[in-house]
Amino acid sequence: MTFTTRPEIAGTYGVVASTHWIASAVGMRILERGGNAFDAAAAMGFVLHVVEPHLNGPLGDMPMLIRPAGAGEPIMVCGQGTAPAGATIARYRSEGLRRIPGSGLLATVIPGAFDAWMLVLRDHGLLPLRDILEPAIHYAAKGHPVLPRVAHTIAGLAEFFRTEWPTSFETWLPLGRAPQPGQLMRNPQLAATWERLLREAEATPERAAQIDTARDAFYRGFVAQAIDTYLRDACVMDAAGERRKGVLTGHDLAGWQAHYEQPIAGEYRGWAVWKGGPWTQGPTLLQSLNLLEGFDLDTADAAGFVHLVTEAMKLGFADREAYYGDPEHSDIPMAELLSQDYAGKRRTLIGEAASTEQWPGRLPGREHWAEAAIARAAEPYVTGGQIGTGEPTMAHLAERRGDTVHVDVIDRWGNMVSATPSGGWLQSSPVVPGLGMPLNTRAQMFWLDEGLPTSLAPGRRPRTTLSPSMARSPDGVEMAFGTPGGDQQDQWQLIFLLRLIHCRMNLQQAIDAPLFHTAHFQSSFYPREARPGHLMIEPGIGEAVIADLRRRGHDVELAEPWTVGRLTAASRAPDGLLRAAATPRLMQAYAIGR
Repeated sequence: MTFTTRPEIAGTYGVVASTHWIASAVGMRILERGGNAFDAAAAMGFVLHVVEPHLNGPLGDMPMLIRPAGAGEPIMVCGQGTAPAGATIARYRSEGLRRIPGSGLLATVIPGAFDAWMLVLRDHGLLPLRDILEPAIHYAAKGHPVLPRVAHTIAGLAEFFRTEWPTSFETWLPLGRAPQPGQLMRNPQLAATWERLLREAEATPERAAQIDTARDAFYRGFVAQAIDTYLRDACVMDAAGERRKGVLTGHDLAGWQAHYEQPIAGEYRGWAVWKGGPWTQGPTLLQSLNLLEGFDLDTADAAGFVHLVTEAMKLGFADREAYYGDPEHSDIPMAELLSQDYAGKRRTLIGEAASTEQWPGRLPGREHWAEAAIARAAEPYVTGGQIGTGEPTMAHLAERRGDTVHVDVIDRWGNMVSATPSGGWLQSSPVVPGLGMPLNTRAQMFWLDEGLPTSLAPGRRPRTTLSPSMARSPDGVEMAFGTPGGDQQDQWQLIFLLRLIHCRMNLQQAIDAPLFHTAHFQSSFYPREARPGHLMIEPGIGEAVIADLRRRGHDVELAEPWTVGRLTAASRAPDGLLRAAATPRLMQAYAIGR
């Protein structure tokens, strides 16, 4: 019998799961008040901005998969903003940069998360906008018990904020000192921003018109004006160790909107799986599944399972580095990358020994993309500056790094949401005066080299790591799932899914089982390090398994117990039975349902 840290939640009315217990409670409250999954997810998202400000914020970004009840397939909502008009390679090179810093103002793209929430609420939600924003306003104005990691992050940056980012000092250290873990922390400026936005929106009586008015206030009204005014003169320290101005303007915000698009679908052992397009890293999970089709994971021992999955992920992510990018700006060969013929050829590269090579495939006419990816991974990386690297992975649990949050919701009608908000971390960009929120730093995922799918260019989406998921089992169970974790997101989700399929685990069992990931390929975040052959794994996998992996040539790094992965998941069976689960790691995430 496989034991779990918590029961798998089950019911028929509704289930929610998120990376913070307060957000999960808010989501369930919205369902109880008659809201649907779209209302609940949005309310949870805005609360997560307040209670996990080191992981996400209103000026961040968010891809989201939704599946309205009765729809055959999910819909992808693109809340990933694009590079500003002034974000050219020549402009950034003129600053003496070879890589975009992981913090500061040059790393900012157009904020996308807010408009994505508004688009979905307008088209699919039920409740008034005030009902959605009031929980976030309450916790921002009245306070919430600050997480230890938030308190420690602020304390570690107190002097930097005081000397370099005074608006952040005023917001996060209002009494001149960092909050202690568990103390009430408030953000009255953020609460006032949302109250003003509601006042402007409620001047219009009709619900949909109110939401569109809120979108205008954010992207063409007082929020955009505050951002534009600040960035005209602001010149702040960044991760590369220099004070620099940004290039985002109010005009950039005014011309952008979130939109719907078709996700990419894959199949594995009778399961259907949906991921975002190549502007996310989502297709790496589908490529890994294709590679693993040729192996017998049902009979593999623990070490063999870890080895095969890790080697498949190395190949999938090597292709990510060479070929993924915004398909509206580059001809991304997604059909070829996801073909069974291509997987068959690539599968021959997986042997008994751990690979230390960067092996993107060679696609006719695009060989230069592969060569460029290999050359970049071999370059030495240099850290600098005074505020960390901007990398949003929780694997090393460093206090100055950011991360991400995740939300899964299914309501009694069968509406489903899987959303992964991120960006706008308190430690990565200064707070915009008067708004109580910092800008995002997603532009650090661009390269300052010409001719690549991920080359910096105005109007182009950065190739994000954010990657929500949906799946359908052969017996018709629908599932929404995801995790924070930067480059690890689709690694942990792949492992979770494989354990459901091959180990017949339930949601909580698959989440609780020991996790692993590799940093073999190039990081998406400044300073863009690659660690050939690397494998981080939780010690709960067992000493014999770890020894076997080392014998196979993996550069094993043992994580602290119960520190890898922040998965959450929710499912709905054809008979209406709902289930949900959340990771016990870091003791923050919770699933609720009835």
